[in-house]
Amino acid sequence: MAQVYTSPMLVDVDAAVIANTRLSEDYSVLALAAPAIAAAARPGQFVMLKTSRGMDPLLRRPFSIFEILRDAGGAPTGLTIFNKRIGTGTSLLYDIEAGTHVQCLGPLGQPFEPIDPPAQAWMVAGGVGLAPFVTLAEALLARGTQVSLFYGARRARDLHKIEIFEQLGVRVIASTEDGSRGAHGRITVPLEEQLTRTDADSALRIYACGPTPMMRAVALLAASYGRACDVSLEQVMGCGLGGCYSCVVLARDGRGIPHHTRSCIDGPVFDATRIVWDALAH
Repeated sequence: MAQVYTSPMLVDVDAAVIANTRLSEDYSVLALAAPAIAAAARPGQFVMLKTSRGMDPLLRRPFSIFEILRDAGGAPTGLTIFNKRIGTGTSLLYDIEAGTHVQCLGPLGQPFEPIDPPAQAWMVAGGVGLAPFVTLAEALLARGTQVSLFYGARRARDLHKIEIFEQLGVRVIASTEDGSRGAHGRITVPLEEQLTRTDADSALRIYACGPTPMMRAVALLAASYGRACDVSLEQVMGCGLGGCYSCVVLARDGRGIPHHTRSCIDGPVFDATRIVWDALAH
């Protein structure tokens, strides 16, 4: 089992909203001035945001760190989150304006571990599951690793921010359920096609984030082709610090014995073979 990562710095800041870019009627990218968190963050980690200044909603919400913002000299100045309006908290963030302040706690959780060449890295994202992959792609590319992104959505206009990865030089393979861009169907269709075509002796790691059924399907495909796979779970969290036990999942330990573990502490990134998928709520 991989060694548990402990963040060298955990800070809670009253972060100013730099900008809130609305991508559609549901999606937005929120930029926050949080240089201390940005400087300490690793790919796949998350922050806990207080989405209102009042008591409703009372608890913070977890969001993967989407991008690290930097000044002209390369120093971290803030971060962004990729937000989808679903409930009260995410709706408040969708509507928030520049100049407002948001309580931001982080960086939290176990990060992705980038791999080195000659191994290839394949990232598989569904919808808002794209969120942890910009920072991972940047870390992989900095090592010289070849990176591919498999990105699935219901329709072409839901493939938000795909241009970031194209500009980075990531190979992008898209799919849409209505066939309006890329492969027609779910993202596991082109993923399996590429797995079939790839030399079984080549080194490859798959990283996945998105709806639970998608991650489960990716994990099963990876296992059937003998490929390592890490998943970033999107569990509901109340504190992000391991105190409330609202985010427990059933995962196998080093001996293969299932036990309940807190995804905010032991995750959100897990080796996909550890997860007891039948016990994970969809």
